[in-house]
Amino acid sequence: MASATTRVLVTGATGFAGSYLTELCLEKGSLVFATRRRRSPLDNLEVVLTHANLTLIELEIEDARSVGAAIKSSRPDMVFHLAAQSFVPSSFESPHHTMQTNILGTLALLEAVRQSPGARSTRILIAGSSEEYGLVKPEECPITESQPLRPLSPYGVSKVACDLLGNQYYAAYGMHIVRTRAFNHEGARRGVEFVTSDFAHQAVQVAAGKLACLKVGNLDAVRDFSHVRDIVAGYWLALEKGEAGDVYNLCSGKGVVISGMISMLEEIIGRNLPFRIDRQRLRPADVPLLLGDSSKFRALTGWTPKHTFEDALTDLVAYWREHLQL
Repeated sequence: MASATTRVLVTGATGFAGSYLTELCLEKGSLVFATRRRRSPLDNLEVVLTHANLTLIELEIEDARSVGAAIKSSRPDMVFHLAAQSFVPSSFESPHHTMQTNILGTLALLEAVRQSPGARSTRILIAGSSEEYGLVKPEECPITESQPLRPLSPYGVSKVACDLLGNQYYAAYGMHIVRTRAFNHEGARRGVEFVTSDFAHQAVQVAAGKLACLKVGNLDAVRDFSHVRDIVAGYWLALEKGEAGDVYNLCSGKGVVISGMISMLEEIIGRNLPFRIDRQRLRPADVPLLLGDSSKFRALTGWTPKHTFEDALTDLVAYWREHLQL
């Protein structure tokens, strides 16, 4: 589908998944327009900053004029909308900011495309989250796309709203919009505030004698983890082969108890990792179980993950060893 003339806009390109998606789009031969906030660091894009097909665009996602200017200058054939406040604990601390960034940012993007000359031909992916499902009963697993949405965090609520906005703009204006609900995805560059990166960051320091033990939060939650490279490959396939107006889960279909992550890190690090519960790391409300079913997406697109969760943790350990010089 992509060629050197395919114009791709990636919002949130300086973020974790956004940086990997930007790399993939460049590998596909696209002309990539990657958005960044004015003061956002470019570390995650370091390997592609000098690429001839990459153009950086300053963008404030909740500012409709800024978004409109980005659409006008990039004239995209494909839009991957990843820009968001995506850290669940922060959404409890700053729910207004989370709603403004995520909901109004998505609305600004959809309106800007709707009002552009290429509105009907532009393909848009809205990157949703498994946090939209929220409270899931064990008998409801694995989770399919028809599962009721019962979000338990302001972040989850905001992503449900973005999901519904995408569906509404498809239904009302005939725009080519595909929604995905990606479950947890990990790998190098993951922000240290997220549990996998936090654990790997601490584990490297424990192994080097810099910390006595890991500080952890809720170890009983079950999550469905994938490697970030598999998820961004899924994003591309969702726009290449996905049906307009439809929604797809992206996940491994394998549940990992958070406590089990410590055992995996012990195997990678090669030593025991003592830990203690830190109450400040506990959320006001936590989703106990998220285990997904991606069979609908796999059957349509042929998507097959090429990496394991252990690969992602290994990448994270190597990343933190390099950055901490340990």
